[in-house]
Amino acid sequence: MHPNAQTVLRGFQAFAEGDMATMKSLFADDVTWHVAGRNKWSGDYTGPDSIVEYMSGVAGEAAIDNEAHAILADDDHVVVIGKTSSSRSGKSFRGNAVYVFHVSDGQIAEAWVVPADQYGWDEFWAD
Repeated sequence: MHPNAQTVLRGFQAFAEGDMATMKSLFADDVTWHVAGRNKWSGDYTGPDSIVEYMSGVAGEAAIDNEAHAILADDDHVVVIGKTSSSRSGKSFRGNAVYVFHVSDGQIAEAWVVPADQYGWDEFWAD
């Protein structure tokens, strides 16, 4: 498996375990994390601390299980085709998502999270 794919999979595992220290260690100092949509979590997060705060907030509000279904990797990028199963406050969401990572020097430098059912994901986060 490509080393960049291993880095990204360590991130998926760390998120699943709530290991935000490991998550933070995978990010470049100037990392940007882009979250698609029109919900309270949508937007751009810059810097490891901001991204860990975002991830901690999401994980604190919902039970989220992200599964990497397929991974494509090269020396600069990793693309994960994933499946998500989430629940919160009596709501549930199951769907697919695409995660695109730019990896530089073994660290995640930029990421884009794009749910296949953006309307459903936005509704899941609506209060």
